[in-house]
Amino acid sequence: MSETPADKNQPTNESTNIVWHDGEVTRGDRASVLGHQGCTLWLTGLSGSGKSTVGVALEQVLNARGVLSYRLDGDNVRHGLNANLGFGADDRKENIRRIGEVAKLFADAGVVTISSFISPYQADRDQVRKIHEDAGLKFLEVFINTPIEICEQRDPKGLYKKARAGEIKGFTGIDDPYELPTNPEIEVKTGELSIEQCANQLVDALLKHGILKAL
Repeated sequence: MSETPADKNQPTNESTNIVWHDGEVTRGDRASVLGHQGCTLWLTGLSGSGKSTVGVALEQVLNARGVLSYRLDGDNVRHGLNANLGFGADDRKENIRRIGEVAKLFADAGVVTISSFISPYQADRDQVRKIHEDAGLKFLEVFINTPIEICEQRDPKGLYKKARAGEIKGFTGIDDPYELPTNPEIEVKTGELSIEQCANQLVDALLKHGILKAL
């Protein structure tokens, strides 16, 4: 059977004789320099739910507090690291796996990592959680809970209109499922709160989980 493009994108077990090499600077050392721990905030929700908008606002708030943060956005990552992946189920799975590994490295470096991805499948989100938990890193799943009706009204990229017209196939929420988070640490409702309130809700969560210190 010939190999499909999706097969080429999947991780293999070809690397052998490799050993993880710990450095002399510990995670605690980096936290002492930065004044806070690293973690990953995983913002999941439908297209148009406000994931990227909330992520941008949160990054600004954290920067103003002197907290080192970095935003990993779905479209941005597909410009480079995941440029070779499509939107089929296998490629979506690999897309999330790769960014989960990148987020883990950022978090290990002490960065408050803000990942904004539709990530529609619970199993894929659970895999990213496990990647972090196995490394002893904090992972907070953030459900951007915005009704599809509001997402369609916003439709910032015109994607819902194209999906309804049949111009886009396999679009999450229309003809492809979005699996609701079963037990997210945080639920944010952008249809009811201002973006500033949403960002502050996430800062409160970071304080609650001991990642940030009160000013």
